[in-house]
Amino acid sequence: MSNSGSLEKMIVAAYTDSSFKVRSGEMSVYINPEQYTRKYEILYNDTQAQGSSAGSPEYNKTPADVVTFQLVFDGTGVVPSTLPGTPPFSEDGIVTQIETFMGLAFKYDGDIHSPNFIQLSWGTLLFNCRLSSLSLNYTLFKPDGTPLRARADTTFVEFRSQQDIAQTEDKKSPDMSHLVTVKSSDTLPNLCQSIYGDCTFYAKVAAFNGLTDFRDLTAGMKLLFPPLGDATP
Repeated sequence: MSNSGSLEKMIVAAYTDSSFKVRSGEMSVYINPEQYTRKYEILYNDTQAQGSSAGSPEYNKTPADVVTFQLVFDGTGVVPSTLPGTPPFSEDGIVTQIETFMGLAFKYDGDIHSPNFIQLSWGTLLFNCRLSSLSLNYTLFKPDGTPLRARADTTFVEFRSQQDIAQTEDKKSPDMSHLVTVKSSDTLPNLCQSIYGDCTFYAKVAAFNGLTDFRDLTAGMKLLFPPLGDATP
């Protein structure tokens, strides 16, 4: 662990598995980004009727988060080589630096049939992802054309395994069974509205749970809400 106040470098770590357990390599960036942007997005279906003055957007999906930032690769010696993670001066300028980064994040790995999975860590940022795009702008050269400095615009897309998504998302699909613990403020019609999107299933759910009166709810009792097909009135 670094001492308080010491320079923390962004770490780019590569993994060969989607559970981020098998690390195949890592590098510290040579110059920390000046900033990074993390984009969150929600997509809706446009249900606006023709000629209407307003729409009724319906939820479609939440895409993966996206992180973008710019990296600087420098082989001029301006960045002191004594700083942790800074490569020593090389006759090939920044060629080795860029090849190392691309080997971790961009190049196709025949063993996993894709580029590596990437984990970015820097300060409060811990982002499991994959490289989506990389644009290199070379800005300084030796007289023989060897590149000495480049700016890399990078885009990383969040990666979550299907198992992780299933474990962490609170999906209330009407095609799944739901076991609900009743609270004092609950009513069966309201619970049906929340789970099925339709309060009219209350009589079917009451019968399914052996209730003679749909009002006979007490706090703490458990009710099973069957899949939508089994609950159809």
